[in-house]
Amino acid sequence: MALLSTSVPISPFPLHILPSSDPPYKLLQNHPSLSLLSKCRTMQTLTQVHSHIIKTGLHHTQFALSKLIEFCAVSPSGDLPYALLIFESIDEPNQVIWNTMIRGFSLSSSPRMALEYYVKMIWSGIVPNSYTFPFVLKSCAKTGSTQEGKQIHGQVLKLGLDSDAFVHTSLINMYAQNGELGNAQLVFDKSPLRDAVSYTALITGYVSIGYMENARKLFDEIPIRDVVSWNAMIAGYVRSGQYEEALAFLEEMIRANVVPNESTLVSALSACAQCGNLEMGKKISSWIDEHGLGFNIHLVNALIDMYSKCGDLNTASDLFEGLKQRDVISWNVMIGGYTHMSCYKEALELFQRMLRSNIEPSDVTLLSILPACANLGALDIGKWIHAYIDKNFQNSTNISLWTSLIDMYAKCGAIEAAQQVFNGMKQRTLASWNAMISGLAMHGLANKALELFSQMTTEGFKPDNITFVGVLSACSHAGLLDLGRQYFSSMTQDYAISPDRHHYGCMVNLLGRAGLFDEAEALIQSMEIEPDGAIWGSLLGACRLHKRVELAESVVQRLLELEPENPGVYVLLSNIYAGAGRWDDVARIRTFLNDKGMKKVPGCSSIEVDSVVHEFLVSDKVHPRCKEIYDMLNEVDTLLEKAGFVPDTSEVLQDVEEEWKEGALSHHSEKLAIAFGLISTKPGTTIRIVKNLRVCGNCHSATKLISKIFNREIIARDRNRFHHFKDGICSCNDYW
Repeated sequence: MALLSTSVPISPFPLHILPSSDPPYKLLQNHPSLSLLSKCRTMQTLTQVHSHIIKTGLHHTQFALSKLIEFCAVSPSGDLPYALLIFESIDEPNQVIWNTMIRGFSLSSSPRMALEYYVKMIWSGIVPNSYTFPFVLKSCAKTGSTQEGKQIHGQVLKLGLDSDAFVHTSLINMYAQNGELGNAQLVFDKSPLRDAVSYTALITGYVSIGYMENARKLFDEIPIRDVVSWNAMIAGYVRSGQYEEALAFLEEMIRANVVPNESTLVSALSACAQCGNLEMGKKISSWIDEHGLGFNIHLVNALIDMYSKCGDLNTASDLFEGLKQRDVISWNVMIGGYTHMSCYKEALELFQRMLRSNIEPSDVTLLSILPACANLGALDIGKWIHAYIDKNFQNSTNISLWTSLIDMYAKCGAIEAAQQVFNGMKQRTLASWNAMISGLAMHGLANKALELFSQMTTEGFKPDNITFVGVLSACSHAGLLDLGRQYFSSMTQDYAISPDRHHYGCMVNLLGRAGLFDEAEALIQSMEIEPDGAIWGSLLGACRLHKRVELAESVVQRLLELEPENPGVYVLLSNIYAGAGRWDDVARIRTFLNDKGMKKVPGCSSIEVDSVVHEFLVSDKVHPRCKEIYDMLNEVDTLLEKAGFVPDTSEVLQDVEEEWKEGALSHHSEKLAIAFGLISTKPGTTIRIVKNLRVCGNCHSATKLISKIFNREIIARDRNRFHHFKDGICSCNDYW
């Protein structure tokens, strides 16, 4: 190695001196072998230096050994087990060596070992000093060892070290991080050493539990505020969800002529991302560029996160692609940004690119990509992620991973797999129960969902508002009117949960579909919050089902007050008119839509085949296998006709030929996706599709028959729920 090419004398000191005592400090410090330590960057080089130290006999001096241990135990390039080997070779380690080992363990992934070595140090007769306690107390904070921390506090007092600034601050930190803020405040109050560091330690404690008023009061008392104390406050406001306050504090900090550092900017960009303040985010971005910090990967990652969550995916992508080296966080924030903005296909493509780049996904990566799998119905990729989690995160305490798997499987139509994950969980959170209840509900398995809710409460879990959305959805999908009323009443009376728009929406849908329009309207009028478009939309859907034209017209007026540019409202009213044979009104609405340039959201269906998600629009002809798809579609239509299927064309425009109407219906996106599934998978394989809109009655009837003709189970998720088609029957029993 070039580093060791220097000629090193074998023994610059008389050998009779070495075993008995260390040579003078200056002589050792300037020894050529020890001077090489300052140039070490890897353990490979360190072991070579260690060899030279042994050759020169310096391994008999504790000074030389302490320097070796310091590199191995504390340096980012070190190796703590190697430090331990050196340590165990020393007969009577001195105070410096003990302190270095304790410091190394406190910085490691095994901070508890620092406490064990502290005890060993005392038993060996070495008295701890002011350099010992900060690292021991740091380990107590990391491991939540409050009782041990209190004992160490007693030893600090006995040794009279409580007046040492570093020990004092470490005590406050230890108590604060372990939630013992009373003791932290007591240590702070009793000491005259109230510098910016001790103030910041206590502020950080209050911030960690969301006591921002206490933190602000302390902050205002600090004689001289440094950047760390400002950062603690800004990070605290972000953590407690007070994003605008965090940004206001940043501006106050700048007015106080305190220069922000990396931590400040990362917290501020996080605040911008969470509250969608793109304008402030751009100002911070400009400040970063002006101060030459544009190559700092932590700041670039924070900028990617900010831009993507504020909706500017193009800038976020440009920043991501401009990175010469990307860490796993870079990939996570970009994938998370796509998922956040509902760009699920882009998120999946980037995730697959990440894997091809040999970047190991973290738990954050998987929590970002699983919702994309869920929304696209990408079951194959979801299964791969499940296997990856089982292999790499089996002992993880992050229960959210398994909860996300439940949600993914349920939304991909594999409710049995979701149930298996749920049953296999050693620990469950309320979110896990909610995911499973909601999954069962969306599959129309109302009885199982309600049984699970009962089991959940029996096991001591208290339901929240999300739980009751799942429970009421289960009742709504199955038409369980009386049970729905009971659970809605129980939510407010037994659990003191105020209904929100989701709960009211479920009840209005349930009542409306049962034809109880007076009760549904009375419920809407009794709401303490303003009904939104979803609630009025549920009532309008019920009007369509029961052909209540006049009420539908009234509901449409309410809807248009909330969503004047929503073409779906006009289209639904047009269909209601068509169902009542009022074709002049149908034509009037269609003309109005054309004049306004308003178009209905196009139906889009997706299907995953061999881990690739394929998307289809109505009458889509851009797929590479377009000819095969339409050939299969013609075969399907022929077989449907032979089986006696007659398309329902009542809701298609009146002024077109009947044959064209039937063609338009046969080219709906879900029919194209099913046809692609039939030509792309083996006979007997389950076909799973996802549609962005409610499946129409014609396609629903056709798909039931297709499942029987081709002996396939077809699982379809539309905007409202799942439909399991098998042997000519749908799991919804034609109630959706």
